[in-house]
This record gives sequence, structure tokens and C-alpha cells, in this order.
Amino acid sequence: MTDQASYVPPPIWTWDQESGGQFANINRPIAGPTHDKDLPVGEHPFQLYSLATPNGVKATIMFEELLERGVKDAEYDAWLINIQEGDQFGSGFVDVNPNSKIPALLDRSGPEPIRVFESGSILVHLADKFDAFLPKDGAARIETLNWLFWQMGSAPFLGGGFGHFYAYAPEKFEYPINRYAMEVKRQLDVLDRQLADNKFIAGDNYSIADMAIWPWYGVLAQGKIYEAGEFLQVDSYKNAQRWTAEVAGRPAVKRGRMVNRGWGDPAEQLHERHDASDFELRTQDKLEPSEE
Repeated sequence: MTDQASYVPPPIWTWDQESGGQFANINRPIAGPTHDKDLPVGEHPFQLYSLATPNGVKATIMFEELLERGVKDAEYDAWLINIQEGDQFGSGFVDVNPNSKIPALLDRSGPEPIRVFESGSILVHLADKFDAFLPKDGAARIETLNWLFWQMGSAPFLGGGFGHFYAYAPEKFEYPINRYAMEVKRQLDVLDRQLADNKFIAGDNYSIADMAIWPWYGVLAQGKIYEAGEFLQVDSYKNAQRWTAEVAGRPAVKRGRMVNRGWGDPAEQLHERHDASDFELRTQDKLEPSEE
């Protein structure tokens, strides 16, 4: 292990606003809004406020899969929430998600609007509402939920753990990178073993478990997140590679990952989505592309 000074925690922790690396400006130890700002509202039953991070992509893939299946009542407006500019701390967004994290959904399809926050909750809500991509009962439903909640519990080790210390931390230290790399490789092995005997994560059928896991671990297996593919030897997980290629080829997944995306290849960006035709008519006048 490399030599480095040991950190001695102070008796009382205090917030150093200058620390935290690339995303320090959006992290703070208190909740609630920082400014008044109403959210825009479109004409469709569902109003999604999001960004094309792995968590945000889960929701847009679900909507696009529903529409691909012919569920016309799943039409939605997707509004871009620029987390680098602090949009998630506006009063309107905090009303929909008091945790100030994307994605957040307002379901206006019933007599009273329903707020739905946390990406897993959004997936279950839409799956139950439209009886799609989640078995209604029995062992198949529980198995799908097992893997959905596995993702919800595991992804912080990948994003906030490995991703932070490997890619975003202001200084690189051996211990945290090694600790989280070991855990991420263990998680990849869990998936690879599950996919050795199953076409999709929870069995023979594509489900919300795949929609939740693919934006994190599928994209990781493709080597398209944190530029860590070689470091983690992702090519060695052959079953995960087979699965991620199949999911990535689905038309709804291709569309879903574009929605609320404001960086990278301009051909893969759709800053807002209000109609299916937006994918053909996409422009870049809503937000200047930022570096990924």
C-alpha cells in the first residue's frame, strides 16, 4: 500500500464546501429547496423530471418500452433537470422529490396527481399500472423484485463508491479504489453467474430488473462508464457481455438512453422528449452539451 498520512476524524464533523471533487457544488448536508422555481408541465399523463444518468435512464427506458409495446396511455413529457446547475433544489422539484435526486415523476393520469420518486419505485409503479414487465404474483414476481432491489442496494458501491474514488475524487488513494473495485467485480460475478442459466436477469422474460441493472452494470460491461473497462477486466464476464449486447440492441433502450441527455455524441442526445417524433426532430437548443 502506498504511503499517505492517516486521517484523524475531528470530534465534530463540519462541512467543508471546497472539498468533494467534481460534484462538490451539488452536495450538501441539508435537504430542502435553495430557490423558488416551478416545474414545467406538458400535455401528457406523465411528467418526468430527469437527467440521463444511469438512474434516470431506467425511467425513460421503461416509458419507451411501454410505448414500443403499444401502450398509448404511457405517453410522457420528459423535462431535463440540470443537476450541475442545481435544478434539483428548486422548490417545484423538491415538492415532487424531497430527496432532490433524479428521476422524479408526476403521475397525472388519475383524479389527483401522484408523486413517484426513487427509480425503483417508478419502475414498479408503471409496471403495476400497465401490467407489464413485472409478473403479477408468485415466485416470478418475487424473483424480479429480488433483482430490482439488488440493483438499488448495489449501485451505490459502483457509483458513489468505485466511480467516485476511481474517476471523480480530487485525489486518488489506493485503499478506497481497491476496496470498491473488489466489490464491483464481485457484483459483476454475481450477475455473470445468474446470466449463465438465464436469458435475462430474472429468467426467460425481459423485465424491470433488466431495465434497472443495465444502465449501471450493462454499460459498465460495455466499458462506457468511468473508463474502467480494462481496469476491471469487464470482457471476462462472458454471460454479462451476451446479455448487455442483447439489451442494448432493443429499440426502446436505444431511445430511452437518449432522453434528457445533454453530453456526448450530439446524435445520441434528446434534451427533452414530448412526442415520438422528437427523436427524428431533435435539436440542441435546450442545453449546451457539457463534458461527460
